[in-house]
Amino acid sequence: MSLSLSLPRRDAPQSRPLLRQLGGVALALALLGGGYALVAQVAGDRGIAPTAASADIEVRGISVDVTADSAEEARAKGWREAQRKAWDKIKGPKISDSQLDGLVSAIVIERERLGHKRYIATLGVVFDRQRASGYLGGAQQATRSAPMLLIPVEVSGGTYTAFEQRNAWQRAWAGFNPGRSRINYVRPSGAGGDSLLVNFGQTGRHSRAWWRSTLDQYGAGDALMAFARIDHQFPGGPVNGTFTARYGPDSHLLESFTLEASGPDELPDMLARAVERMDAIFTGALESGKLRPDPTLRLGGSGEVDPAIARLIEIGRAVRERAAADAAAAAAGNLPQTNAQPVAGAETSEAAVRSIVVQFATPDAGAFDATLGAVRGTTGVRGVGVTSTAIGGTSVMSVSFAGTLEELAAALEARGLTVRRGSNALAISR
Repeated sequence: MSLSLSLPRRDAPQSRPLLRQLGGVALALALLGGGYALVAQVAGDRGIAPTAASADIEVRGISVDVTADSAEEARAKGWREAQRKAWDKIKGPKISDSQLDGLVSAIVIERERLGHKRYIATLGVVFDRQRASGYLGGAQQATRSAPMLLIPVEVSGGTYTAFEQRNAWQRAWAGFNPGRSRINYVRPSGAGGDSLLVNFGQTGRHSRAWWRSTLDQYGAGDALMAFARIDHQFPGGPVNGTFTARYGPDSHLLESFTLEASGPDELPDMLARAVERMDAIFTGALESGKLRPDPTLRLGGSGEVDPAIARLIEIGRAVRERAAADAAAAAAGNLPQTNAQPVAGAETSEAAVRSIVVQFATPDAGAFDATLGAVRGTTGVRGVGVTSTAIGGTSVMSVSFAGTLEELAAALEARGLTVRRGSNALAISR
């Protein structure tokens, strides 16, 4: 006996509802699969939140070895000695032990061994910035950088990893306390969409529009890249690390160095030392004037300078060249020519002075004074009046400026300030 199964022809009317149903099921499965794929890219234990995000001043790696009549006295003596060593390390002035006790907010135990009458330890000392800043000058009072998005990239086994999955290099940066640093780090945790927005591929992109969109997500003005190439000589053996510091959307090279760990157990210490050295490299670049927000990030995706701004730059350069020529002539004993032609496009009368409202973040009195000084020193500013003061919040000033709001914004950004434009007002921060 034979069985036959008759299927409707493709063009049969009764086959069309079945095809529509199958098509709907296929579409639903495709959407469901796409949803799972999207979730898989951001789900899981990816993030490592910064464990040391305090603005206080932290000094790590202080070694002590002391003895006393008891274990408790030895520990207290060791902690007191660590405080003194840490204070000397940040070049603090000579003060009494009681004054120093009032500046210390925490003691971090990195490792310790406690005997009957002896205490051996490696400690970290955290000083309260508000209280200690009155004794510290120089670098501690220096202006910090604009907000910089940090992208740590670990290279191991031929794989380049940023926040796509947890790694030792990301963990080292999460444990770094930037309280002593002049760099205003913006450190993503790697959770949620961070692995999609800030990955290794981002470090190789040159599109200003793409960078601007990414930086705006994190409130940053520019980016820093910290590369760490980890090479294991053999399982359980020495580990070599090659570290490279870069910055900006074009990944400009700052410096590269190498470190070595005797084994995998020493790898975290090596990475912690590398982070400290990276921070020193970034700080040196800031002091030398390299580490400034890329001006092309403000110009959109075309990378072309606005014609009005370009004309102002051209006029300014011409005026400086004339002033330099006049100074050279005066130094040679010759009077400058009085019939020199004016610079084309330059106005003989001063630009109209207008009042512009500027909001600025004032977390402390030092930030209040520093921001006022920066605005007063900006080219074109004729006067500054504070209309509202809120230490620990947002203050407001009225700026008399010879130019437009956009020109004032560009001048403030040139001084390293982060500027947000509003309706006839600006908001600035460091």
